[in-house]
Amino acid sequence: MNLEALLKRDFPALNFAYTAKDTVLYALGVGAGADPMDKRQLPFVYEKQLKAIPAQASVIAFPGPWLADPALGIDYSKVLHGEQGIIFERAIQPEAEVTGEYELLAVDDKGPEKGATIFFEKRILDKTDGGLICRVRSTYFLRGNGGHGSWGEPLPPPQAVPDRAPDKVVDMPTVLQQALIYRLSGDYNPIHADPEVARAAGFERPILHGLATFGIACLAAIQELCGEDEARLKEMFTRFSRPVFPGDTVRMEMFEDGEVWRFRARVIERDVVVLDRGLFRIN
Repeated sequence: MNLEALLKRDFPALNFAYTAKDTVLYALGVGAGADPMDKRQLPFVYEKQLKAIPAQASVIAFPGPWLADPALGIDYSKVLHGEQGIIFERAIQPEAEVTGEYELLAVDDKGPEKGATIFFEKRILDKTDGGLICRVRSTYFLRGNGGHGSWGEPLPPPQAVPDRAPDKVVDMPTVLQQALIYRLSGDYNPIHADPEVARAAGFERPILHGLATFGIACLAAIQELCGEDEARLKEMFTRFSRPVFPGDTVRMEMFEDGEVWRFRARVIERDVVVLDRGLFRIN
């Protein structure tokens, strides 16, 4: 990793427009509408009184795979998207013109044998009045790039879920073609579509995008914690633990913890945790 090049990198603001069709496509990609009789999910996939799932902020004004820039000297094949969080100031609208602004927050170097962590923030602003809609914070684990120096103040480590039985449990099914749908929202990595590429990466078949699982968790929160009012979700965060295969059932385990809800998610069929150290802040 070339830390000097990373610190000097310019991230131009990006004007971005998305439509109601994009919003429906995102919702289908995170599993909304899998049961066409579920009236709670219909507003996210039906144009009448359309609403946006808040986690859609992850794909709005995405700056592209900037970590793959050769000038940064990062071994992109060893980069893992480790954590994702969103802090909302306004509700995401089902269609809008927005501006994306981007900032490197910190680099935490663990040493030559342990790699480094990059903390990055995307801010989405309303293009009409310039108001802040949300902050999207991503943590990237650079397994092949330790020993080049740290910079900035790393975000505090996420808190573990309580060591007790969850207060709410909900099962969120996925469908076999879900990764093929979700990728149309902008992440065309072939590991999510091509069986040969997936096997070369060590998976038996194509895997679901981590951010799709993030969206599944968001949908569960809206249904179970927000009274089906998506605008009540003010913050969410999670750490990605293991991949989901399309067709898996994601079991959300949610814990009331003071003013917030903490969560983890596991795949029932393999009993593995796929999201951990999660947080929902509900208004």
